[in-house]
Amino acid sequence: MNVLLLGSGGREHTLAWKIAQSPILDQLFIAPGNAGTSLSGTNVSLKLDDFDAIKKFAIDMHISMIVVGPEQPLVDGIYDFFKSDPQTKDINIIGMSKYAAQLEGSKDFAKEFMIKHNIPTAAYETFSAENISDGELFLESLNPPYVLKADGLAAGKGVLILDDLEKAKAGLREMLVDNKFGQAGQQVVIEEFLSGIELSVFVLTNGKDYVVLPEAKDYKRIGEGDTGLNTGGMGSISPVPFADKAFMAKVEERIIKPTVEGIAKDKMDYNGFVFIGLMNVNGDPFVIEYNVRMGDPETESVIPRIKSDLLELFDATGKNKLANASLEIDPRYSTSIMLVSGGYPESYEKGKKISGLDQVKNSIVFHAGTKMNEDGDIFTSGGRVLAITAFGNNLEEALANSFENAQKIQFEKMYYRKDIGKDLM
Repeated sequence: MNVLLLGSGGREHTLAWKIAQSPILDQLFIAPGNAGTSLSGTNVSLKLDDFDAIKKFAIDMHISMIVVGPEQPLVDGIYDFFKSDPQTKDINIIGMSKYAAQLEGSKDFAKEFMIKHNIPTAAYETFSAENISDGELFLESLNPPYVLKADGLAAGKGVLILDDLEKAKAGLREMLVDNKFGQAGQQVVIEEFLSGIELSVFVLTNGKDYVVLPEAKDYKRIGEGDTGLNTGGMGSISPVPFADKAFMAKVEERIIKPTVEGIAKDKMDYNGFVFIGLMNVNGDPFVIEYNVRMGDPETESVIPRIKSDLLELFDATGKNKLANASLEIDPRYSTSIMLVSGGYPESYEKGKKISGLDQVKNSIVFHAGTKMNEDGDIFTSGGRVLAITAFGNNLEEALANSFENAQKIQFEKMYYRKDIGKDLM
């Protein structure tokens, strides 16, 4: 079959790398892709918000399946666009309807869904500029630290966690009045702070049946010891040592099952991933957030552990055969270290030449923000540049492999965290 994968980051290179291994694949196209995805398929210059151009390409190239990597096209309704058109309605879209994509597109929508379907989550209230004084009173009723989340999409950076009440009130005003996060922050969800260890759980579902993919833990802060600004993710590890069978049984019973049942009860058209961001609070799981796609950089440590044919799984999802699907998982540890541009997540320079990629051994390099010139030289083109993924029989061995290979790669002002996974040893 011919497959079109939408996106250009590390998540998309990892998906492309895995899909390309499938014997049922004929041609793989990635739009727009990056220097790494071109090693697994053919990059296509398409804009993710130009649904008409994507449709024309899909028809011209006899595309059977479209895998939507990032969240924005899903929130913008690409699934509905293709399913409502007689020419494209039979294409298997790995994604979900615009209505269902609100599980990520609106924090308030997601929290209402959790409350409605009795899914454990933190207490919350939602505020806008019109009732900002009520928001300040709600903050006063909470114990620090204070959690403020922009309701809409903010590229993983729309969350403030502040220890000081006055700073929290100022942060609320910056979001609602000063438009700190633009359109995404027109409403703000204020949550009770949950103290525990974070965990990312991934489910592939057709809105009825589901398979649970390997779990992961990612590291969001730029600085070692989880300090500094939030980023799109500085690394990830899978499996997660504390997520044993007993804990994961709680996750499935209390969260995964009611989530999938809630999707069915609310008549959501769903044919893709549910990413459940959890907090382990004294052995009990609570949902922090939903995403409607795979996480990044979790994908870079999760997908390589899947031994099964991912394309066959996607095919089974679209054909309502997921109940019969089996999933074989590599029991080894997988760790991903993200190499980023100097200055990220604030201002940074692009166009820095990358060297040492040919020296990497016993690791997989997934490209996130890279471009290739006509001579085959590879340059930085984003904040997060490369993910170095390695396996090991234990966490220490996998991390040692990742870090050893990270040191072989060089570009001007390159930075990476040297403490990924150390908190779990």
